[in-house]
Amino acid sequence: MGCSADTVEAQANFRAKHKINFSLLSDPEFKAIEAYGARRMKSFLGKSFLGIVRSTFLIGADGKILKIWESVSPKGHAGQVLEALAGK
Repeated sequence: MGCSADTVEAQANFRAKHKINFSLLSDPEFKAIEAYGARRMKSFLGKSFLGIVRSTFLIGADGKILKIWESVSPKGHAGQVLEALAGK
C-alpha cells in the first residue's frame, strides 16, 4: 500500500490516472508518515523545507520492518522490492 498526505479524492484521481492496483492511504495530518520517519527536512534550490521523503518499508507478517529503502526513485524500484521479496 502507499501513503501520502493527499486527500482521498486526489489519491483516487492519481490511482485512476496511473492505473495503480494497490491501496493508497490518506494521511493529511502526517501521523503515519511521521511515525515511519518519512517527513524530514529537505532542500531544493538552496532552500530548506519540511517534506516527505519517498520511502518503502517491507513489513513482515509479524508486523516487523524487514527492509527500508529511503529516497526512492519510482523507476525500477518495484523490481528491487520484488527481488527482496524473493530473497535475492
